Amino acid sequence: MKHLPVLATAMTLAMTVTMAEAKTFVYCSEASPEGFDPAPYTSGGTFDASAHPIYNRLTEFKKGTTEVEPGLAESWEVSEDGLEYTFKLRQGVKWHSNEKFTPTRDFNADDVVFSYERQASADHPWNQYVAGITYEYFNSMDMPNLVKSVEKIDDYTVKITLNSPEAPFLANIAMPFASIISKEYAETLEAAGTKEDLNNLPIGTGPFKFVAYQKDAVIRYTKNAEYWGTAPLIDDLVFAITPDAAVRLQKLKAGECHLMPYPAPADIDGIRADSNLKLDEQAGLNVGYLAYNTTIAPFDNAKVRKALNMAINKQAIVDAVFQGHAEGAKNPIPPTMWSYNDAIVDDAYDPEASKKMLEEEGVKDLSMKIWAMPVQRPYMPNARRTAEMMQEDLSKVGVKVEIVSYEWGEYLAKSMEAGRDGAVILGWTGDNGDPDNFLSVLLSCDSAVEGGANRAFWCNEEFSALLKDAKVTADPAERTALYEQAQVIFKDQAPWYTIAHSTQYVPMSAKVSGFVMSPLGDFTFETVDIAE
Repeated sequence: MKHLPVLATAMTLAMTVTMAEAKTFVYCSEASPEGFDPAPYTSGGTFDASAHPIYNRLTEFKKGTTEVEPGLAESWEVSEDGLEYTFKLRQGVKWHSNEKFTPTRDFNADDVVFSYERQASADHPWNQYVAGITYEYFNSMDMPNLVKSVEKIDDYTVKITLNSPEAPFLANIAMPFASIISKEYAETLEAAGTKEDLNNLPIGTGPFKFVAYQKDAVIRYTKNAEYWGTAPLIDDLVFAITPDAAVRLQKLKAGECHLMPYPAPADIDGIRADSNLKLDEQAGLNVGYLAYNTTIAPFDNAKVRKALNMAINKQAIVDAVFQGHAEGAKNPIPPTMWSYNDAIVDDAYDPEASKKMLEEEGVKDLSMKIWAMPVQRPYMPNARRTAEMMQEDLSKVGVKVEIVSYEWGEYLAKSMEAGRDGAVILGWTGDNGDPDNFLSVLLSCDSAVEGGANRAFWCNEEFSALLKDAKVTADPAERTALYEQAQVIFKDQAPWYTIAHSTQYVPMSAKVSGFVMSPLGDFTFETVDIAE
C-alpha cells in the first residue's frame, strides 16, 4: 500500500470531517423552472427556484405572514399625497459570483433603477434580452402607467414616484417580479455577448447561490456565506424535480428528499399516520378556475357562460379531485381574504336549466376545448381528472368537449395568446395578501391584453373602475366595499367557472425543523434544519 505524507493524511481527514458535517437539504419540487430571472414569469415553481433562494427585493414579507418588512431597503418614507416613496438602501450587501462574474462593488441604487426600468420600457436594451418574453406581472398590475419614475438620489437612496396613489404598493414590490438584479452583471454579460445567461446563470443577493441546473432533473444551490440577513442553517440545497405526486411521496418515504409540495389528496391520511413524517397544513390563499375566452363567440355572451357553469357539478369535483380537502369556490378571492363577499350566491348545479338557457341563446351543437394543466398546483391537484368530469357534465347538455394540454411553460405562454381557443383550467395563489393581487392581476381591463394574466380576456369597465378606486384609497372599509361590489359584477358576468379553494399541505421528514409555511404558497429554505 502506498503511504500518504502525514500532511496529506491530515488534510484528507479534515476534508472528510467537513464533508460529513455539511448539511444537504433535498426538496422534491413539482415542476421545472421556466427560467431563473423572476421578472418575466408568474409560476410559483419558478419563483421557488429563483426569486426566493437567489434574489431579494426592496421590501420582503415577514416569514409566514403577508406583513411587509424591510429587505434591500432598510427603511422608507412616503409623501403625504402617497405619490413619492423614498427608500434608504441597505449598505454592505454582497452580490454572488460565478465563473463568469466577480462583482467589483456592492448592491446599490443603480441596480434598483436597472431592475425596474428594464421591465417598464419596451425600448430598454434588457427588455427583450430573451426574444418574446413578457413581463406579465409588471403589466397586469399596470405598473407602466402607475410608476412615473425611478430615480437614483445617491448610491444608497432611491425615489419612486407614482402617477396616482397605490394602497398595496409596498406589498406589490415585495413580490418576486420586483426582485433586484445586478446591473454590473448584466453589463458583463452584454460585453461577452451572452445576455441570455441572466436567465440561465443567475446572480443575486439572496441566501443561496445558484450552482447548476440539469434541465427537468435537478437544481443545485449552496449557502451564501456573505448573506446580509440571517445565514441559512443548511450548507447545500437541492431541488429534485419530480412532477408526479406519487413519486415525490415515494422519495420522501425513502429518505431521498426531506420535503415535498402538493401531495395527492388521497394520500393525506396516510402521511398523517406515518411516524417518520410530519404534515403542516393551513387554509390556502388560492382559487382554482376555468377561464373562458370572453372575446370569442359564443363565450362572449355572459348568459352562455352562466349556462355552462350551471352544467358542471362542482361538489363532485371537490369530492373526487380534492378528496374533500377544499371548499367549492363562488368568488375569485378566497374566504380567508379580507373583503370576501360571502353574500354572493353561487350558480346552482342545474343541467336542465343550463340546457334551456343554451337553447334560448341559440347555442346548438357547441364544441369547445378545455385546457388541462400538466402539473399539480396547490389550487388544482389533478387538472386532467377535473377536465374529464367537466367533459362528462357538459356532454349531458349537448356540449362536446375536447381536452388539450401542453408542457407547463408552453401551457402558460399559449394560454395568454389573444384569440386562444377554448377554456383554460388555471388558478392563483395570492402573492401579497391584498385582494387587488387577485382582482386586478387576473380580471382587470389592464390585464386583458396579450401577455397579461387575464386568461379570460374579460374587460368590464365598471368592474375595473371599482378596482382603480379601491387602489387609490388607504381606507380599509372603503376598499372592502368597493371589492365587494366588484365581486357582484364578476358573479353576474361569469368570465370564470370558479372551482375551489384548497387546503395547503406540506409533508416532510420528521427530522426537518424550521420550515415555515407561507400563506402565499412559497417554499423557502433559509430557516430549515435537519436533525442528525
